[in-house]
Amino acid sequence: MSSFGFVPPDNPDDPHSSENPQPGENPDFAALFSYLQSQMQSQFGEEIPPELNNEIQAQFAKLGINPMGFLNALSKTTSDLPLEISRDLAKKIVSTGGFKPVGHKDLAEISEAMGIADMWLNDATVFPAHSNDVKIYSRADWVDATMEGWKKNVEPLAAGLAVAMTALIENQEMPEGAPPIAQVASLLRTFIGTMIATQLGQVIGALAASVTGVHDVGLPLLDPARPALIPENVENWSADIGVAPSEVRIFHALREGAVARLFESNPWLVEYIRSAIADYGKGIRIDIEAMQRQAEEAIENGQIDPNNPETFSIALNQGLFTPEESPQQVAALAKLETALALIDGWADDVVTQAAQERLPSLGALRETLRRRRATSSPAQQLFSTLFGLEVSPRMAREAGAFWSSVRELRDVEHRDHVWSGILPTHEELLNPQEFLSSVEVPDDISGLL
Repeated sequence: MSSFGFVPPDNPDDPHSSENPQPGENPDFAALFSYLQSQMQSQFGEEIPPELNNEIQAQFAKLGINPMGFLNALSKTTSDLPLEISRDLAKKIVSTGGFKPVGHKDLAEISEAMGIADMWLNDATVFPAHSNDVKIYSRADWVDATMEGWKKNVEPLAAGLAVAMTALIENQEMPEGAPPIAQVASLLRTFIGTMIATQLGQVIGALAASVTGVHDVGLPLLDPARPALIPENVENWSADIGVAPSEVRIFHALREGAVARLFESNPWLVEYIRSAIADYGKGIRIDIEAMQRQAEEAIENGQIDPNNPETFSIALNQGLFTPEESPQQVAALAKLETALALIDGWADDVVTQAAQERLPSLGALRETLRRRRATSSPAQQLFSTLFGLEVSPRMAREAGAFWSSVRELRDVEHRDHVWSGILPTHEELLNPQEFLSSVEVPDDISGLL
């Protein structure tokens, strides 16, 4: 399971750290919130947001907890994932890195590429284009346009982690004078949402510099799904590969258009992906006692030096305190990874069919995409950060071969019809013929009755 970017306290001498609880403090709570609050510091660097909520601090003080502060703006939110934090942080990262506004030339070139892609895709897939609406974004525009989609996809993680943390509180003996459990759970839910929103904002801000459109990560981010490109990133993508910019634009317009058609024609697929993320979130469990035992063992064997905070950070990054994934989480990640590979592989086969006799540099473009996905895939960046999931480039290649084989064994219609039934498992990707036989109804079913 991913640690969601949480890091240990930087200062072991902090009077509010878990090793030095104040009189009357509950050590378990103090350790837990000192750990979480340190992440707030690390996420915002030296500048802690000024909107510290003294009232919330006072309420937690009744529990024997002395956190360094919460964001006042979030204390009344009803959302598990406050978008304003993700958006503001992502936009700040984009602004710091710099971006080009969309110009008239960009609009003309991308519109032309998308128009060509639309016509070519009509010959390569049975899924129609549902709109001629052309989306062309700057990096900053892309952040704004996709933010609601990010929330829908990632909010189940915040909810799952909040439920797991609330379960810890419910199992604790509450000090006299403490606020009701429901109030504590509400405040904790807000804090967890802040943590993941901050993490998500960092990921989105980083992705904005490299994604070429809204479907690079394989997630449904626009509702309704529409193809979109970021001209600046498309231009950067083509640097130094010796391919005409017009071909590069059409290539990415084809991929964007293909996945947008897939999502719009198969709304169940959108829910399928989001349910896998939700299942992962529901499977989150936190075992404080197990973490304490791990810490004690690490100190005993010298892996952690209590006087050297850096050793704690190293141990954390090496997965020392990463809890084992539940069977539910393992199944959810397998479901998610296979779905993402199938989407990527299907798009590759559709683009190949659409452009193989039309784009002279198609082979070079596909190879460049494969190399970049193997080293710095947007999906890799996203899912390794939020889930600890390594999306295998090999599985994407296997999925591409699967779709190509289905098309060759049957035809384009049969290939696309697979999306209307039960999706193949990872094992079935390796044997398309067996998969087709397993899902096809025989002409004569009398023997089955």
